[in-house]
Amino acid sequence: MAGGASSPELVGAVCAAGALGFLAGGYKTAGGLYQEIKQVRGLTARPFGVNLFLPESGRPADPASVEVYRHQLAGEATWYETPLGETDDCRDDAYDAKLAILLEDPVRVVSFTFGCPTPEVLASFARVGTFTIVTVTSAEEALAAQQAGASAVCVQGAEAGGHQGTFRDDPADDTPGTGLLTLLSLVRESVALPIVAAGGIMRGAQIAAALAAGADAAQLGTAFLCCPESGAHPLHKRALTDPLYTRTAFTRAFTGRPARGLVNRFIREHGPYAPSAYPEIHHLTAPIRKAAATAGDAQGMALWAGQGHRLARELPAGQLVEVLAAELDTALPELPHRSAS
Repeated sequence: MAGGASSPELVGAVCAAGALGFLAGGYKTAGGLYQEIKQVRGLTARPFGVNLFLPESGRPADPASVEVYRHQLAGEATWYETPLGETDDCRDDAYDAKLAILLEDPVRVVSFTFGCPTPEVLASFARVGTFTIVTVTSAEEALAAQQAGASAVCVQGAEAGGHQGTFRDDPADDTPGTGLLTLLSLVRESVALPIVAAGGIMRGAQIAAALAAGADAAQLGTAFLCCPESGAHPLHKRALTDPLYTRTAFTRAFTGRPARGLVNRFIREHGPYAPSAYPEIHHLTAPIRKAAATAGDAQGMALWAGQGHRLARELPAGQLVEVLAAELDTALPELPHRSAS
């Protein structure tokens, strides 16, 4: 949950309740990530994880398509009285500096999104005792992660909120992808690694279904957005259960990469025209999203949410972990207790 929702307070509360909290490293400076890791360590002595975005390795975005979209967003900039963001030199995300921090002062788990690290990077983490997880959206990606030396894979179904973690963003194929339970079965047949299930999971019974389909653990994001410890904007939290938002959809409108969010005015007006240009479009629209939040206008914000968003519960994070664990125990009384995070 990059962008601030996965706050140190949320991570600490989840860990204190016995689950494994994850701190998002995407869109942060290396120094900012270092400070947040320190905050988490001040809140809990329990293990926690950090998630990193891999830098884009494909061809650079077409500058002409970015400029066309910039012109299309001119009205938004005027409406919110803010300039559009700059897109030069925006592809690094301080990846190497963040790797250095995590290798010098290791956390228990590091996960990766938008690709698979090199075998050398994964081996470096193994040497310092860090368990590595690679987010995958297909059996082929899972096999590549296993061959590279990942400790586990996080299988992300199409139901998941926010960005799809696919290794290759192919603008010619913007289909939603494979549902979680089907994808779990495909990956289970392809690799011998531990599997974490992610995508639309909001209840303990859904965790049980994922375990029955071959997962070893479950990862929840949208379920924790409403928690008081979450750093999500209050408008975002309220929108999850607001009947005004009747559905979610994949869109490139805010970042240039397919991501699932609540359908609002911005997605309806700009989604059909947004180019495949990540992270250029993310940086281009960032000031608009910030200005919309400041103005109290959720129609201009990126309201990332999984398909199960209507099941969100406004509970403290620790209490939510306990409720999920109790629901899981009820659904699978014959299995040993497994944490959800």
